[in-house]
Amino acid sequence: MGIENAPTPQGKEGARGLRKEAAAEERKVEAEKGSALAKGADRFEERSRSSDGKSAGTKQQN
Repeated sequence: MGIENAPTPQGKEGARGLRKEAAAEERKVEAEKGSALAKGADRFEERSRSSDGKSAGTKQQN
């Protein structure tokens, strides 16, 4: 749920907090890794490939 979709002020504040913490965690991981994490479709493909070495497209064809 996005910040603007939260039905209550407490929900909006909670969503802001989660987003802020996620961004901080991402910066920490990127700093430790030494490079930026993949985003969007690249991230999906990276995660798919890391699980078993096959791309998502290859998995769907089989």
